[in-house]
Amino acid sequence: MPARQRIVQICLFLVAAIAIAGGMLQLWLGQPETTPRLDNVHRFMAGVYLSTGVIAGWAAVTIRQQGTLVYLLAFGVLMAGIGRLVSISVVGLPDPPQVWLGYLVPELLLPVIIAVCHRPTR
Repeated sequence: MPARQRIVQICLFLVAAIAIAGGMLQLWLGQPETTPRLDNVHRFMAGVYLSTGVIAGWAAVTIRQQGTLVYLLAFGVLMAGIGRLVSISVVGLPDPPQVWLGYLVPELLLPVIIAVCHRPTR
């Protein structure tokens, strides 16, 4: 397997691990101290997050057969990061800021790494 393809595979496994763990946690916890509507939306999105992690894991395992799916997963991660940036700009950075910035950095970097490394392998 070419090194660039291995890098994409590792990035996809990272996305999968983060999304599966985060999705399961948020499905379990929900959105405490809020309205039923917001908790419902939060848990729905947690299910989407979890299932995206499963898809990213499958794409990583089958990386040699993947093309456009890898770019779509990278786009989804990038859009999540952009959504976080919009939230920070509108309502501010939640406490503790290091945690939320720690979430943001991979959401902005991994999609770029995936797209750059995946392109030459096709």
